[in-house]
Amino acid sequence: MGELTVGVSWLAVGVGTIAAFLIGWVWYSPMLFGKKWASGVGVDLGDASEMPVGAMISQFVGLFLMSWFVGVTAVSEALLTVILATVAFTVLAYSAGMFGRKNGYARGVEAGYWIVSLIVMIISQGIFKGMS
Repeated sequence: MGELTVGVSWLAVGVGTIAAFLIGWVWYSPMLFGKKWASGVGVDLGDASEMPVGAMISQFVGLFLMSWFVGVTAVSEALLTVILATVAFTVLAYSAGMFGRKNGYARGVEAGYWIVSLIVMIISQGIFKGMS
């Protein structure tokens, strides 16, 4: 576990996690892509009190792990590894959406969110590199 934490900027990991989570909040809101995305996945958008808590917690944990992965690859100068992994998992999630019969718009919104999240996390590492 030591190699996964040595030199990692936890400030960058935290900022990347929180920024990506907040971007997701807006990304899937009615202000941006939420209404048409919800239609494409067959769910109804509710108000904030109706958000599925378990899904939100899982999302935050997943974003934290992704941001940590970005941090580890940044320290080891292997950012291409996390870029390839994120693109691979995005393509796999896209294909899973096809199997689940999500429409193309919904799949594109979800894929776009993962790529934007990765970019935000990499930028966070660049800004806060060396800070803990």
